Amino acid sequence: MWRNLLGLRQISQRTISTASRRQFENRVHEKQKLFQEDNGIPVHLKGGIMDALLYRVTMGLAVFGTAYVVYELLVASMPKKQK
Repeated sequence: MWRNLLGLRQISQRTISTASRRQFENRVHEKQKLFQEDNGIPVHLKGGIMDALLYRVTMGLAVFGTAYVVYELLVASMPKKQK
C-alpha cells in the first residue's frame, strides 16, 4: 500500500511539473477575427454548429418549461370535485 502511494506521488509530481508543460498555439487572434466579423450572425451563434445546437436546445427547454408551468398553474387553479 505504501509503495502505491509513493508511486502515485511521483506520478502526480511529474504531471504537475513545469518541465513537461505542453505548448499550445495561440489562436486568440483568429477567434477575435471570427467574432468581430460583421456578417449579420448574432455573436452567440458565431461559434459554429455546437453553438446553434446549444441555443436550440436551450430555447426548446425554456419553451417546454414555460408551457409546463402554465399547465400546472391551470391545474392548481381548478378546484377538485368532491364526491
